[in-house]
Amino acid sequence: MSTRFAYFACVLTLLATALHAAPYTPKRGDDIIEQLPMRTDPAQLALRQLRAQLAAKPRDLELATSIAQRYIVTARAETDPRYFGYAQAALAPWWSSPAPPHAVRLLRATLLQSTHHFSEAMQDLDAVVAADPANGQAWLTRATVQTVRGEYAAATASCARLSSLANELVAITCIANVAGMNGRAAAREALLDATLERGGDADPAVRSWSLTLLAEMAGRRGAAALAEQRYRRALALTPRDSYLVGAYCDFLLDQGRPRDVLPLVQEQTRIDALLLRYALALQQIPGQQDALRRADDELRARFGAAMQRGDSVHQREQARYELQLRGDSKTALVLAQKNWTVQKESADMRVLLEAALHAGDRPAAAPVLEWIRSNRVEDVVLARLAKQLGTGA
Repeated sequence: MSTRFAYFACVLTLLATALHAAPYTPKRGDDIIEQLPMRTDPAQLALRQLRAQLAAKPRDLELATSIAQRYIVTARAETDPRYFGYAQAALAPWWSSPAPPHAVRLLRATLLQSTHHFSEAMQDLDAVVAADPANGQAWLTRATVQTVRGEYAAATASCARLSSLANELVAITCIANVAGMNGRAAAREALLDATLERGGDADPAVRSWSLTLLAEMAGRRGAAALAEQRYRRALALTPRDSYLVGAYCDFLLDQGRPRDVLPLVQEQTRIDALLLRYALALQQIPGQQDALRRADDELRARFGAAMQRGDSVHQREQARYELQLRGDSKTALVLAQKNWTVQKESADMRVLLEAALHAGDRPAAAPVLEWIRSNRVEDVVLARLAKQLGTGA
């Protein structure tokens, strides 16, 4: 999902960034724990000045929402989930209010969906669009949440509201994102591709979002060369976008190119989803046992800490970890089934089907197979797995 709507200063992505990493204990005194932003960075200086102002006037609504939005944008630009926490802190005076100001409600929904609190996010989004039907950011965030939850008709309706509220590329990308999951992928891919080429002056983050979706659509129909081209174009625009990097790494792993994965993720392994891709790549490269063991230990600690906190954000990644790195298909299947109750993207379908196949439990795969059939999901990998499970879904 989820997902990357910097055009509206939202962070969506899905679906694969670690918002709460486990505490890291360095093994040696000279280990680098974190590289902090330069104190002379103009963006950091601006944030520091805003923080000082907010500390003096914590209930200044305009100031609080402004700094929260900046933190959200910074979280995406820096691929640093800590900024989401800073954004929530800026909204603290209103965070627990049942009816906060609409500006707070929209930002709260953005932050809630990033931790998979979809029902709570939708309550806020419904309230925002009811009071302000012309709020394009709310409709886009709403469509994204609905798509992740598999509510395709509702998501399409939300995207339709964008046609008069956002530029053409944003509206068409929103619609294509839904159509890619319910049997209309080919036509929408062609439309989005044409719209993207016409919109050469669009915001780079929006173009990257569109290109990433186009790459995924090409990959799902088996057009590997085209998917590669689109991923590279997107990376040229937003090289640190963690969702994009993760999606491209998955593509490379499927293509049997693990060595190409390492340089993409080795500087971003503090993000759980990218550490997982790093470990999966190491697993496929001979002579990497020591590095793989360290990565495996770190992943196990992080997922264990998340389970102790009751954090279910990373169940899809944890299911992949248990299945592909630990070889525990039964545990992977349980995690994939829990994840399926929350989100229904292609990657969610894939990990559940793979876990069911390895566990020899076809009945566990039945809900996903029926979902693929009834929604006419088009994906060559899912089709192959369905065939292996004994159905042509």
